[in-house]
Amino acid sequence: MRVLALGGAGAMGAEAVRTAVRLPGVAEIVVADRDYSAADALAREVSNIGAPVSPRKVDVTDRQELYAALDGVDVVLNTVGPYYRFGLTVLRAAIETGTHYLDICDDWEPTLQMLELDAEAAEAGVCAIVGMGASPGVSNLLAARAVRELDSVVDVYTAWPVEGPGAGSADDADAQLTGPDGRPSAAAVHWMQQISGTVAVVRDGQIAQEAPLRAVSLSLPGGRSGTAYTVGHPEPVTLRRTLRPSGDSANLMVITPGTAAYLDVLRTDIDKGRLTNETAAADLASPSLRRGVRSMARAAKFKSPGTLPPFFAAAMGIKDGQRYTALAHLGDDTGDGTGLASLTSDMARATGIPLALGLSQIVDGAAVRAGVHPPDAVVDPDRFFHDLAATVGGDGSGTSVVVELERAGGAA
Repeated sequence: MRVLALGGAGAMGAEAVRTAVRLPGVAEIVVADRDYSAADALAREVSNIGAPVSPRKVDVTDRQELYAALDGVDVVLNTVGPYYRFGLTVLRAAIETGTHYLDICDDWEPTLQMLELDAEAAEAGVCAIVGMGASPGVSNLLAARAVRELDSVVDVYTAWPVEGPGAGSADDADAQLTGPDGRPSAAAVHWMQQISGTVAVVRDGQIAQEAPLRAVSLSLPGGRSGTAYTVGHPEPVTLRRTLRPSGDSANLMVITPGTAAYLDVLRTDIDKGRLTNETAAADLASPSLRRGVRSMARAAKFKSPGTLPPFFAAAMGIKDGQRYTALAHLGDDTGDGTGLASLTSDMARATGIPLALGLSQIVDGAAVRAGVHPPDAVVDPDRFFHDLAATVGGDGSGTSVVVELERAGGAA
């Protein structure tokens, strides 16, 4: 298959390309980016690894350039964000050109809009997988593994780290918040969008909208407990379709009280019109003294993450007539802190590698089902986690996912 890596010279797109170039069945990769020099540099970097790679200049806001780039390719990896601006545009173009599609969309609003294109994609014979990154993506597949342990599902939560163990270094965080041009990154702008206004969650099995940064206290298997905070993400709205929880579902940030308080200050100022998403993202990259003082006054109302894992999915439900909690999190095949459990210390790899592994299941036909789908609807989780373990640094024979089951009130 010929692959178009749209936005492929960016941090997450480049990691996807570095993995995809080695996949069986990938005949060629075109790295398409508005920064041609960056695309050319990446193409040169991976030129002798596997499939042929070539650069191409593409600006997704230019309809002619976008459609010309899609002409003659079989599948597009779309890493152009933020997705509330560009997701629908690229997916519509893929459907109209008959091109299979994967992205790392982490905005819940365009996710719902893209899922509404399911019938059009099915008619065109296009398989589109929306949100095939870390969160969403790996988180969806962890949730699917947790739910497999239960007879029926009540609540489902997915969570990712903002700081602390598994969240990366300060330099990593700065790189994720600021682009090469010094402006806020698309990821940072997205984050401000999803900690302000209202976000989608599931309440009593139905989609609801509420203010973000709501505290969710959890008691998980293995004596793990703590509090995490809601953030806007696609998982609740997509897991409602696939796993059908009868109770609640939300995406959570595992975050320290101080950082949660600073985000709360930014949320207040965005909602009052004092900041845009872009200016709030710039403030987050270089925190202001005035907002820092305001956040100190709020920190006491936020609770600690305690002993919660940094990246996990948890499902509460019924098994054999009793209430159980199932916890799924990444294992560590190496035992030295460099394996799967530490993958989220580099969010570019944690997002780009899963995107490429999702591609692998389209390339060989395993996940090809016409329509628009969240990852857990079409991607085989067992194969995915095996491939993830092998790609990150092992041979795939170790424990890539740890699933723990505990009955309410005691161990299983």
